[in-house]
This record gives sequence, structure tokens and C-alpha cells, in this order.
Amino acid sequence: MKLFGTIWFYILALGVAAYVVFAYGFMPLGSLVHPDMKLNFLAHKAGIYIHVFSSLVALSLSPFQFSSRLRSSRPRLHRFIGRTYLGVGVALGGLSGLYMSAFAFGGLVAKVGFACLAACWLVTGMYAFLAIRRGDVQEHRKWIVRNVSLTLAGVTLRVYLPSSMLAGIPFELSYPLIAWLCWAPNLLVAELAFARTHNHSFKPKPLPSST
Repeated sequence: MKLFGTIWFYILALGVAAYVVFAYGFMPLGSLVHPDMKLNFLAHKAGIYIHVFSSLVALSLSPFQFSSRLRSSRPRLHRFIGRTYLGVGVALGGLSGLYMSAFAFGGLVAKVGFACLAACWLVTGMYAFLAIRRGDVQEHRKWIVRNVSLTLAGVTLRVYLPSSMLAGIPFELSYPLIAWLCWAPNLLVAELAFARTHNHSFKPKPLPSST
């Protein structure tokens, strides 16, 4: 199951990354989005391009951060990938995402949803960086898992959008909800995974036998 999950992680992350390269690197800006979203993109070209391509860096590198083989055999490469992931992907992607959230299609609900996503992405990335700087590997891993769960909002967003269209839900109704659904459940799953791991690893001490 772990191998199956890892394979899907690579497929989804790199597959969506390839789609982003095609959609934003080879197509006119806004060609594949709602017309009202296209207007926002065209009005804030620098913001959307910085957000898209810095987030692309984070999404492309995220699976490799969990490679135990890479960590053990190439620790310097692992650190370089981590610094690039956090410094370029999360920092630039989060700041530009926070900026672009002010212009998000879907009204106040969507704007707040994407702003919270960007803020949580930045904060979890900062805590992951601070943890590894003080040598707390376990805490670093927890914050990276939280952070990557938010990075994968780029994947879940692109799963929910066509699914809502196939279900016949009007875009104006679905998009504000997806602004929250694309990341909040991801973070919840990460937290539940921590709780499950803690419960499995916790072994209560046996009660002293009475004599």
C-alpha cells in the first residue's frame, strides 16, 4: 500500500506539473479557465505567472522530499531540493498566492479560502525550516508533511473542478467551495495520520503487579 501511494504521489504531482507547464507555458494566458478568471489573470499577469511557476517548482519537487533513499545516499542533494522547495516554491508561491487571492473569482468566500491556503502554506513552510535549522528532524518532518498536503491543493483543485463540471454544478457555485475543499481536507488527513501514528507507537507501561 505504501508503494502504491508513493507511485500515485509521483504520478499526480508530476502529471499536474506537466499540465501546468502546457497550460501556462505554451497556451495564451487564461485559455483554459473561466472567462471571468481569465480577466483577472490578464489584469495581474506578473502575479499569476510568479504564483503558477513557483508553485510548479514546489509541486514538482515535493515527491522527492519523501525519498528515504535520496536522504540517506545523497544528503546534500536532499538539502538542496529542500531549500529550493521552500525558498522558491513555497515562499514565492505562497506570497504571490496571497496577493492573487485578493482578486480570486468567486467572491469573498473564495478570496478568504485561497488567502487562508496561502497563509497556511507559508506558515507551515516556515516552521519546517526553523525545525530543521535547530536540528529537530522529527518536528521538521511533521511540518513538511503538513506543508506538502497544502502543496497538493494544486492537484485536488484540478480533480474537483472537472468533477463538479461533470456533476452539472454551476461554476459560480462550485468554485468558492473548491477554494476551501482543495486544501482543508488535505491538512485534516495529515493531522489524522499523525494521530494514528502516535496511537500505534504509544505503548502504555504495564501496571505494577500486586504482591
